Amino acid sequence: MNAIKTPHAPAAIGPYSQAVKTKNFVFLSGQLGIDPDSREFAGESTAEQAEQALRNIAEVLKTAGASLGNVVKTTVFLKNIRDFSDFNEVYKNFFSEPFPARSCVQVAALPMDAKVEIEVIAELDK
Repeated sequence: MNAIKTPHAPAAIGPYSQAVKTKNFVFLSGQLGIDPDSREFAGESTAEQAEQALRNIAEVLKTAGASLGNVVKTTVFLKNIRDFSDFNEVYKNFFSEPFPARSCVQVAALPMDAKVEIEVIAELDK
């Protein structure tokens, strides 16, 4: 198991890796919609934060030798499930059919009072 780290996505805010790479998979820790340069949220809306979180995910995957096309499963944590439609509008611009399997849940709170957090599992090309 190898830790993946890139300056092109926000650094971990706790004792965890941005991602861990095994022989066949990359497991990404949850990404928030934080701009890695400013270290601030990309915006106040769920859509703005989701777009930045997905960009961050793409950067971590790139460092691991993968891309969004390798993603097989996503888990989405929304602060407010009423933002589900807004989130989907952003999400569909980053993935294509066949879409990854996905879970989406509302949570009581997220780190730094984020609106959305997204984690992914990607399978490496063989």
